[in-house]
Amino acid sequence: MTDQPTAQRVTASRAVSDAPVFNTTAVVASCVGFVLIGALQAFYGPSIPAFRKEFHLSPSAAGLGLSAHFIGGVAGVLLFDRLFGRLGNRQILGTSYLLMAVGAAGFALAPNWPVALAAALFAGLGFGGIDYGLNQLFAVGFGRRSTAMLNILNAHFGIGAILGPALIGVVGAKHYPAVFLAFAIANLPLLLCLKGVRDQAPQPGTAADDGTDGGSVLARSLGSVLAVFVVLYVLHVGIEAGVGGWEPTHLETVGYGAGFAATATSVYWLMMTAGRFLVAPIALRFSAQAIITVSCAGMTVCLLLASVRGLAPYAYAGVGFFIAPIFPTGLPWLNRAAPRARRAGALVIAASMVGGVVAGPALGKAIEWSGIRAVPLILSGISALCLVSVLWLIRATRSAAPR
Repeated sequence: MTDQPTAQRVTASRAVSDAPVFNTTAVVASCVGFVLIGALQAFYGPSIPAFRKEFHLSPSAAGLGLSAHFIGGVAGVLLFDRLFGRLGNRQILGTSYLLMAVGAAGFALAPNWPVALAAALFAGLGFGGIDYGLNQLFAVGFGRRSTAMLNILNAHFGIGAILGPALIGVVGAKHYPAVFLAFAIANLPLLLCLKGVRDQAPQPGTAADDGTDGGSVLARSLGSVLAVFVVLYVLHVGIEAGVGGWEPTHLETVGYGAGFAATATSVYWLMMTAGRFLVAPIALRFSAQAIITVSCAGMTVCLLLASVRGLAPYAYAGVGFFIAPIFPTGLPWLNRAAPRARRAGALVIAASMVGGVVAGPALGKAIEWSGIRAVPLILSGISALCLVSVLWLIRATRSAAPR
């Protein structure tokens, strides 16, 4: 005789596991969310002159606004990782959007700099929650299409990062409170789209795995594999931030005009965004390992070419194109390589933020020793370490192909 209640539970469980993690509206809203977090991160820099004037700040004190944002971002990633699986996905994402809205509004209306820093920290918490939450859900929510969808999602971050400074430039830095308030309001409609997100998503290595790999077996210790993934993420984000921060100075040093150097840096960010859109269809045909290997090799070659004056602007654009897929493409590979390490995604996303924070002072110290002209050579050495890390990971993880 059939155990009907048990059969019903099994049927219900299969229905939940087969249900899509996002409906179409939620996918579009998630992309809009990534445009917003890209813009939020980019608002602070162009607003610094207004911060300094309003609150009578030194340059280093004004720079604490972005630092507070990143500290909040790392804390948000780690906090929401702890809550992932305990709270529903809608609750995590909804709380993150609200934190960003409250933090941005608080930053706009802050009566003094300490309050503004606290508000930036709150906004950063929400930023980290959205960055972690949506990356994690996209990494497991689309099966074999996850790598392509992650590249599309993260490309929208680049759109926001391009639009953010442009918006501040149009309205003027002195009107930054209005921009932050508008950003806070723009978060709220996304809360209505969360009902299109499945509240309980499959865990990495289960229902949403890439069907082509059939799981993954570690050839070396899990700790070593995770450590090398973290190194890869710290280093490549350090390169990303290093090129963005030092390309204009390097180009001016080798003889290009300030306006041309600024435009070339904008092209670098634009190529990074375009690269993620362009790699999405490629990700449906080639493995994450192959894509990241080519990306690291191409990035290294372009950075070496950037040391040649006549090629430098074009080489930096190539760096943007090749570095683009690494962050989003690595997450599905990590989930397949370490399906039982539930916090692996949080570690590498947090590491990427730490890489962005550490890159500035670390690269600055190296430049003090070697000079501005050595910028591309220093970065090419770091890129070569990324390539070595990827080759090690390919050997350290091997797929157990289905029979």
